[in-house]
Amino acid sequence: MLRTKHNLTDDFDLMQDRVSMLKQNDQEFQRLSRVYAELDHKVRGLEMRDVPTSDEHFVGLKTQRVRIKDVLYQRLKEWDEIGR
Repeated sequence: MLRTKHNLTDDFDLMQDRVSMLKQNDQEFQRLSRVYAELDHKVRGLEMRDVPTSDEHFVGLKTQRVRIKDVLYQRLKEWDEIGR
């Protein structure tokens, strides 16, 4: 298993200023960021402790995480395009 931490500032390192700004000023971005962090924590916990879980459950958590990351990325792009 990878055991890689996926925090937003590392994953979107070229957009750190935008991530910080949206975390402070956009409630939906804040909420999604928290959900993303919680999912990442769960995935990493399963990986690091080798907790027995079904592949279906593990893949489901990782799929949710990537879907939320995609939404967050779209919000970052939208912010960039409208020049806020």
